[in-house]
Amino acid sequence: MMSRGKARAHANIALIKYWGKRDEELFLPMSSSLSLTLDSFYTETEVVFDSKLDRDYFYLNDKLQSEFQTKKISKFLDLFRIKKDIKYNALIKSVNYVPTAAGLASSASGFAALAAAANVASGLNLGERELSIYARQGSGSATRSIYGGFVEWREGNSSENSYAVPIDDAKWDIGMVIVIVRKSKKEISSREGMKRTVDTSPFYNAWVKSSKKDLMEIKKAIWDKDLEKLGAIAEANSLRMHATMFGARPPIIYFKPETIQVMEIVKDLRSDGIPCYFTMDAGPNVKIICRLSQSKIIKDRLKERFEDEQIIISGPGPGISYL
Repeated sequence: MMSRGKARAHANIALIKYWGKRDEELFLPMSSSLSLTLDSFYTETEVVFDSKLDRDYFYLNDKLQSEFQTKKISKFLDLFRIKKDIKYNALIKSVNYVPTAAGLASSASGFAALAAAANVASGLNLGERELSIYARQGSGSATRSIYGGFVEWREGNSSENSYAVPIDDAKWDIGMVIVIVRKSKKEISSREGMKRTVDTSPFYNAWVKSSKKDLMEIKKAIWDKDLEKLGAIAEANSLRMHATMFGARPPIIYFKPETIQVMEIVKDLRSDGIPCYFTMDAGPNVKIICRLSQSKIIKDRLKERFEDEQIIISGPGPGISYL
C-alpha cells in the first residue's frame, strides 16, 4: 500500500522579524511578522507513505540523513499520520535550492514543501490557512511560505489562530538582491539564538513592542506601494532585532566583516539616489530590498567587492505548488 505527494515551496524573507516564541512546542511567536516570498530560492519535496518501509527515510539533496536528523521530520509527519490514522512509514526526498542553515530561510521553504507534500500523500487535502497552521509546527517561518508575495503571520494566542494570511501579491516594482557573504552553517541556530535572547536580553520586550507598531506602518507602506517607507521600516526592524541579540548573555553576533561592508554599500547607494535598504536574519547574509528595475545597478556596485556568484537577484515568489 502506497500514497505519495510532491510539492514546491519558496523561501520568504521577513521584513518585520519573527524572533522569539511564547510556546516552544507549538511554535507560537511573541509577535506577528511580515515577509516577502522570493522566486529565486525554493525547496521541492516528495513524501511517500509506504507499508513496506521499516522506518522513515529522509534524503536531503540526495543524501540519506541520520536517524537523529530524521527524527524531527518524523515528528512533523506524525501530525498528518495521526489525523488520518496512517500507520505507514514514509520516504521523504527533499531538494533544497537554498543554502541550508545559512540564514536564508531554508527551513521555511523546507517545512512548507514538506507540509504540502504530506497534505497530498495523506489525503488530508487541507486548505491554505489550515496548511499554514500545520507548517508552522515544523518551522515558524514556514507558515508564511504557503503564500506568495507579502505575507503576514498573525501571532494568535492558540494553535488554531496563529497562521499566515496574504497581504499583497507584490506584483509591482519590488525585489531583493541577496548577498551571500558566507555559505557555511551558522554557529548558533535560530532556535538556540531566539531562546537565549528571550531569556537574557534586557532589550527584548521593547523590541516586541516596537515591532507591533512597525507591522501596522509597513502594511500601509505596502498598500501605498511606498518602497522608501517600506524599506526604512524593515531596515530599522532588522537592526533592532540584532540589538536584542547583542544584549543577550552571552551576546549573539551573526555579523561578519563582509556584512558591514554590504550595509555601507547600501548606504552609499542611497546617497546616490537609489532607494535600497538592508535586512538580515539569523546569519551573516544580507538581503537588500529595492526596486526590481534597479537591482542590476545594485548588483554591479556590489561586484566591486564581491564575486558574481555571491549576489543573487530575486523577484517576488509564488505560494506553494503541487508537482
